[in-house]
Amino acid sequence: MAEGARRGSYRDNRRFVKIARGSLNETQHWLRRAYKRTLLEENQIQELRGIVDELAPRLNSYLKSIGPKKINN
Repeated sequence: MAEGARRGSYRDNRRFVKIARGSLNETQHWLRRAYKRTLLEENQIQELRGIVDELAPRLNSYLKSIGPKKINN
């Protein structure tokens, strides 16, 4: 996201926020796998899940705030 914020265009900034959102989804996936494989304890998963659950709506709100969606005609 820091890379996109300094590019000077809403389009680039939005692109990097979407990449960050994809990375967050990937993190959720790996947390589930780590739990199933007992690589992390329940309390560790809960702590990390809390962070991820807080970041998801913040990323979406930020994305909405930085410019309009591209409209396809």
